[in-house]
Amino acid sequence: MKNTTIYVFAIFLFLLAACGGSSSGSDSGNNVVTVPAQPQNVSLSFQAVKLFQFTWDEVEGASYYRLQENPDGVSGFTQVGEDIPQGTETYTLEVPIYARINAQYLLQACNTEGCSDSEVLTVDSTLANSIGYFKASNTDKEDLFGYSVSLSKDGKTLAVAAPEESSNATGIDGDQNNNDAPESGAVYVFARIGADARWAQQAYLKASNTDRGDYFGYSVSLSGDGDTLAVAAVSESSNATGIDGDQGNNDASDSGAVYVFTRTSATWIQQAYIKASNTDRYDIFGNSISLSGDGNTLAVAAYQEGSNATGIDGDQSNNDAVNSGAVYVFVRIGTTWAQQTYLKASNADEYGLFGTSISLSSDGDTLAVAAVGDDSNAIGIDGDQSNNDAFFSGAVYMFARTGASWAQSAYVKASNTDDEDFFGSSISLSGDGSTLAVGARREDSNATGIDGDQNNNDAPSSGAVYVFARTGATWAQQAYIKASNTDYQDSFGSSISLSGDGNTLAVGAQEEDSNVTGINGNQSNNDASNSGAVYVLVRRGVIWTQQAHLKASNTFGVYLFGYSVSLSGDGRTLAVGTPGDKSDSTGISNNRSNDHSASFSGSAFIY
Repeated sequence: MKNTTIYVFAIFLFLLAACGGSSSGSDSGNNVVTVPAQPQNVSLSFQAVKLFQFTWDEVEGASYYRLQENPDGVSGFTQVGEDIPQGTETYTLEVPIYARINAQYLLQACNTEGCSDSEVLTVDSTLANSIGYFKASNTDKEDLFGYSVSLSKDGKTLAVAAPEESSNATGIDGDQNNNDAPESGAVYVFARIGADARWAQQAYLKASNTDRGDYFGYSVSLSGDGDTLAVAAVSESSNATGIDGDQGNNDASDSGAVYVFTRTSATWIQQAYIKASNTDRYDIFGNSISLSGDGNTLAVAAYQEGSNATGIDGDQSNNDAVNSGAVYVFVRIGTTWAQQTYLKASNADEYGLFGTSISLSSDGDTLAVAAVGDDSNAIGIDGDQSNNDAFFSGAVYMFARTGASWAQSAYVKASNTDDEDFFGSSISLSGDGSTLAVGARREDSNATGIDGDQNNNDAPSSGAVYVFARTGATWAQQAYIKASNTDYQDSFGSSISLSGDGNTLAVGAQEEDSNVTGINGNQSNNDASNSGAVYVLVRRGVIWTQQAHLKASNTFGVYLFGYSVSLSGDGRTLAVGTPGDKSDSTGISNNRSNDHSASFSGSAFIY
């Protein structure tokens, strides 16, 4: 029996060798395949505009590589991107910069037998050099580039307004090198183009009737795909009404107008010139605008419109409620625009400023309208709006569209309504319209973080944000949010933006004073007055937490960083407007000029 066992085992070894088998693996004959060696000289560098670049030495025996990411240093590693073929020694990864402090990376060298890991690389800086820094192509003093910003849903198109830019050009890509029309305004469109998807300026837009003091670019809004852009010029002065009327006169001072542009491939054209149905002097039509995701619904606010109508499609022909405000909804069928409805507050009153800020859901069927001048002392949802006992406390009105018909669906107040809180300074809806964020830039409590004590006024004008969620048709407040470094007159909530799913929120505090740079630096000092900051918060389930405190890459005083903010649909790209920037540089870089000779020229940052 013993000899038989030895004989059988010998036959097994013979057959195994004949078939090329090996317990350690082989591809043929005696060529043994083993797990690749550990990758060497793996490095991470921070490139401009949200790009991490990884390089390494090629590993003999590797068939491909895998990049593994631990986004916050505690969540664990998962693969990012596709397998990287052998012969490649560099890889560029786009990341949400604000969410990659303490991130860890490792590279795996792999073949059929397995993978070996490199040493772990840790992001241990404030990432200031990876923040995209955008300037106009014709930077000049007091142009206020960054006064308004808008990102497309896919994060690949960015519109940046400079409402006090002064060239007399008209239309697309005209002569931008003169100042013959002071404060006429311009909008700059940037896009990620080319094989490496780097940012570049794509167009320089002016009104079709450029005129001094029109403030073209006071507000801007992009469709989801970035191919439709609405631009408001709040001080445009023609007396035209409706669509594509006579824009050649100035007979209705500061009535305001909106211009719609469309893009085919990389070419922009003006599609429409839009006025109110009741154009009047000083109505400021376009102080806030919002496009639906498909670009076919446009809401335009005129917060100084003066009729005393209430509700939907009332009498708009009088001026008996000065500065009560109105919102106009337009729809596009094919390439043709038409006004669909005229909205007023259910309690329209003088100086209500209905339309201070507005926001449409992605499908265009839910509309939020803020009125910082609302004076009722109601709290929460659908309270008593008939009194004027809380001066300029502010309110938000929710509207819903069924077919072509609009109706008011809710009247929203803060949970701590108080005089002059300016609830509604800024608002933003999630894509599906079920999450609403409302800024109150002059709210006064000294609370910090989430759901703190809101019942004191010990930090005047520090500001707050309120998040509401809708279940079915019912709205309820979900969170009361303060800065992590609440301070007097920081104006937290002066600008806000929600991601498409409503789970990421960017909040601007344009007068925050810390002198740190980059992400999550020491925010405890006040050494850079009015430099500004942006706070990013995330929601998991129904719980909100602050994820990041953002500053410019080179903070200094009177900067107004965070004056405007815009998140992409997935929340992975954030644009921040900074109209107080003083640098004289032009174009896109990751380094700011140290020449501060162009005060209030403005800039925008991408995270």
